[in-house]
Amino acid sequence: MAQPVFAADTAAKPEASQEAKMKQAVDKLKAPLYTPFIERYVLDDLKQLRIDMNHLQVSMTKQVTDRELTATNRAVSYATDTVTYFFYLIAGISSVLLLVGWTSLKDVKERVHNFADTKVNKVISEYEQRLAKLEEELNHKSVGIQSAQKRLTRYEDIHSLWLKAAQEQVPTRRLDLYDQILRLDRDNAEALTYKADVVLEMNEPQWAINLCQQALEIDPDNSHAFYQLAGAYALLNQPHDAIVNLELSLKDTEGMVDQVLKDPVFEGLAENPEFQELLKRKGVV
Repeated sequence: MAQPVFAADTAAKPEASQEAKMKQAVDKLKAPLYTPFIERYVLDDLKQLRIDMNHLQVSMTKQVTDRELTATNRAVSYATDTVTYFFYLIAGISSVLLLVGWTSLKDVKERVHNFADTKVNKVISEYEQRLAKLEEELNHKSVGIQSAQKRLTRYEDIHSLWLKAAQEQVPTRRLDLYDQILRLDRDNAEALTYKADVVLEMNEPQWAINLCQQALEIDPDNSHAFYQLAGAYALLNQPHDAIVNLELSLKDTEGMVDQVLKDPVFEGLAENPEFQELLKRKGVV
């Protein structure tokens, strides 16, 4: 069976009007959208993105470490200055007390030391809390970066498998490539429908029906899944079910009508009145 042109998923969704224009442009394409040069460019761009993310992680770690060292130096400096000032204060107060005979030098020193210890401990505790918060933020960002790197690696692997599958001519090898994609992304409805296409080429309509039903559980509006279901029912000589699913597949994809006429799996429906009526509604007959 003929296969629709594969298009890679994009991260941003265009506005509705732009999407309609893009859809019309894609329907008018007469040649594959991707070339080996573009595919190589995409892979290189993904590789560069991974390198940039690694550099970002190293830079972030260095910045946080510098902040921790700066905060620690400030805390130590503040504590040292505080103790020094209090000793100056001790000296002054002791001189006065010795002159007036109000209290002993030992009592004054103990009180001042206690006061200084309280202040220093308070400052240290405050900076420890700040450092703990910075460490928590760093760990959180590191986890996010690692997760993004894993997702990027997985998407790059999936994209590479799609390219290999598009170039592979042996059905069993294509089947293995789609299985590898599904192991990386088990909810990939497109991989399920393309796998169904391959098993139809291997004359396994029941298997194809099972795969298409799995794809529709993930994406109930997947037109490719309905198309493969129609082909499977056509091979099983169930024309009504084939036409019902074929109509669903053509609901929002007018460009697939020409493919239906060229697809040998639907040759047995050529004389079927329901099939002819469907084509007439689509403006073909």
